[in-house]
Amino acid sequence: QVQLVESGGGLVQAGGSLRLSCAASGRTFSSYAMYWFRQAPGKEREFVAAISMTGGTTSYADSVKGRFTISRDNAKNTLYLQMNSLKPEDTAVYYCAAGRTRATLTTEGSWGQGTQVTVSS
Repeated sequence: QVQLVESGGGLVQAGGSLRLSCAASGRTFSSYAMYWFRQAPGKEREFVAAISMTGGTTSYADSVKGRFTISRDNAKNTLYLQMNSLKPEDTAVYYCAAGRTRATLTTEGSWGQGTQVTVSS
């Protein structure tokens, strides 16, 4: 299975930007749809964005639509999340995930260890 490692998190002021990366290793990165989730303290893990195997289709949570952009570079086995116009409510641990479908991520998907994003007001 694919192994995933997130990086790029940090502390930024509201209105700032961060670019998260998720480096993948293992089998056939391009065969998986990729996802970003996040989890804030005291809250359930929530969906942020998804991208299809080839990058041709993307989807976003309403809360980040227009501010975040998901992309992938299959040649580099890397997933990205460009986050602009950050808000304090974006503060969370961000996780990348790989799987054939969103519905099976919990049981069959691969997950990274997470990277902390903190947005100050």
